[in-house]
Amino acid sequence: MFSFAAPRRRRRPSLTPMIDVVFLLLVFFMLASQFGRDTAVPLSAGGGRAPYSGPPRLIDIGATDLRLNGVVIDAETLAARLEQLTQDRDDLIILRADDDATLQRLIDVAHSVQQAGFTRLSVVE
Repeated sequence: MFSFAAPRRRRRPSLTPMIDVVFLLLVFFMLASQFGRDTAVPLSAGGGRAPYSGPPRLIDIGATDLRLNGVVIDAETLAARLEQLTQDRDDLIILRADDDATLQRLIDVAHSVQQAGFTRLSVVE
């Protein structure tokens, strides 16, 4: 008759491939999901719709201070002073950050100028 080998002990299935698949799905959904809404401040990198005209409107952004055309100014009075220097809300306003200013500080100032109604901002180095 037939001679069969002794029955082997049944092996338990490996969970490693399933753990790998779950990890890959976790990474995929973390990268594909959007956790918050980012806001964008529209800035131009130079060149624009119209040539620059009118009085200078240069905001120097330091780590702790703001200067409008070289004169130290408070953040609260910046919008009112810019209104005196512009004829229209679409006039170009130039932002320049000092070496000690952080990117967050630049974005905060740009956002406050945009909230004041000025739509055309440009960042220079």
